[in-house]
This record gives sequence, structure tokens and C-alpha cells, in this order.
Amino acid sequence: MEKGSSKIVLAGDIGGTKTRLGIFAAAADHGRLLLEKTFISKNYPGLEDLLVDFLEKGEKIAAACFGVAGPVIQGKVIAINLPWRLDQKSLQKALSCEKVSLINDLVANAYGIAVLRKNDFAVLNSGKIRQGNAALVSAGTGLGQAILFWNGECHIPSPSEGGHVEFGPRNRLEMELFLDLSKRHGHVSVERLLSGAGLYTIYQFLRDVKKFGHEPAWLFQRMKEEDPAAVISETARLKKNSLCRKALDIFASVYGAVAGNFALQVMAVGGIYLGGGIAPKIVWKLKDKTFMEAFKAKGRLSNLVAQIPVKVILNDRAALYGAAYRAGQLL
Repeated sequence: MEKGSSKIVLAGDIGGTKTRLGIFAAAADHGRLLLEKTFISKNYPGLEDLLVDFLEKGEKIAAACFGVAGPVIQGKVIAINLPWRLDQKSLQKALSCEKVSLINDLVANAYGIAVLRKNDFAVLNSGKIRQGNAALVSAGTGLGQAILFWNGECHIPSPSEGGHVEFGPRNRLEMELFLDLSKRHGHVSVERLLSGAGLYTIYQFLRDVKKFGHEPAWLFQRMKEEDPAAVISETARLKKNSLCRKALDIFASVYGAVAGNFALQVMAVGGIYLGGGIAPKIVWKLKDKTFMEAFKAKGRLSNLVAQIPVKVILNDRAALYGAAYRAGQLL
């Protein structure tokens, strides 16, 4: 892309709950954000319909990139937690633009890591700074993962659907949780636990199956009126209910174990990043020993994993910036 170009690019972060779109003045990095809007995804039958509302002034787009929660195969994707079918060719037609790319939302997030600043991260483990692969694990509406492959000069984001692999229980309580979920769902993915709905699932298991703790009337009412996961984490933080604290303990421990497993699977000596909507909201919990103890508990390779830097992405625009960065590359 030529220096001083005034071209604009369109970037999108498409999730199961909301879709964030932005128009950027193209640049060598993520560019300068000119316009941003967030939409409730379920209010639209598809992305093309949403784009009509967003581009109401008929902006001329030079390139576009959309990060989508789902596996992208040959320019097509069926969103995992959203009844949308996205097709790169259809979007090219809708935007009257040939330079359009669909990428996995975690890949977009991974691109975004390169353009974030130091204060956009919270450090859970300083570790030892090394050149090599890195990885991203993001719990939110679902559980996403991405690999940042080190090619000797820079990190190249690569997709993964590791959030849908089977949950591997590590102790008796987790085995009981697995068996309970298996009876109800058959396949028990890691996402079944590491997501907003997953935290509530753990809570329900402790309450209804294990009969652990007590759910007072005020908590029951809040669960009905608000997002259960947010209520559980807030109540645990304030130490107002042992049931919520136990549920969050299990959640953080499973999160740490899964992140540590992924670190080994891709040899992520360059670092592990926690993205998504949940980690920034429970940084206080992730900073206690629960997460990192599970992360490091890898038998003979525990020392290796203990040296891997672990950071939480605090900037919720990381995926949008990453999509803008990728759109700029298309030019």
C-alpha cells in the first residue's frame, strides 16, 4: 500500500452475541478508526443486511476483512453461535469490492495482538521472553483458539477449532461433572465449560447434583433477571456466596489447564494470550494461583510451561483492529 493513501477499509468482528464494524483510514498498521458501530447480531438475518444499515452513506470501500466465530473454509463459513451463512463472493458483490476476506474471529484477534500497546495487556505470568510460536485462547460466548506461527521473522496467525475438542477431566469432581454433561449432551466439548454458558453450567452442577452450598432467594432472583455468568463472577468476587466462588474456582482451573495444554500442543514458547469477553472481567481471579497452577501442572514438562509468558488482552477492540490490519494487507 502506498504511503499517504487515503483509501478506507472496512473491518468487522462478528460474534454470536454482537457484531462490531469499523471504517478505518488504511495504514501500515491497523489504521485510523473513522467510524465504529456495534449491532446485536441476532437482529439481522445476515451480514449483508447489517452492512446496509452500517454503510448508509454509501462509503466506497477499498478492502474489507471480517473476523467470524466459526471455521472458514474456501471463503465460506457458517457461524457457530449465530444462524448466519457467510460467503466471500456474496460480500464482494454487496460491497462492490473485490478485496474482501473472511477469517476466523480468533485469527482476527491474533492479528490484533501485533498492534496493541503494553497497557492493553494484564500479565499473569512474566515467564521468559523467547522467539517462537504463540497462541490465543478466548472464552466468551464460545471458546476460540488460534495459533501464532513464528516464521523466523514474525507471527503468522493460523486458525484452530480446538475449543470443540473433548473436555478432559483431571480429578474426581471434574469426572462427575463430565459424566453429568455426557448424559445430557453426549459429546462434551471444552467450550461446554469455558464460555459464559459454561460457567453457569458448572454452577448448576454444583447446586443441583453435588448439593454444594446454598442458593439464597436474592441470588436466585438475580440469576433470572441478569446474565448468570456475570452474576456468578461478581458474587464470587465480593465473597457473598460459596457456591459462586466454587463455580468460578473450577472455571479458572479448567481454563488454566486448557491453556496449558494448548501451549504444549503448539509449543507456544512465545506466549499465551487470553482473549474473549470473560478473561478481562475476571482478571482478579486469574491472577490468583488457581489458573496458573493448572496451567503449569504438565508433569515432566511443567518447567517448560512455567516459563511461558501469559497475558490477558484487555482491549476489546483487538479483533476489530486485527481485521483492519488484515484488510490493509489486501491492498
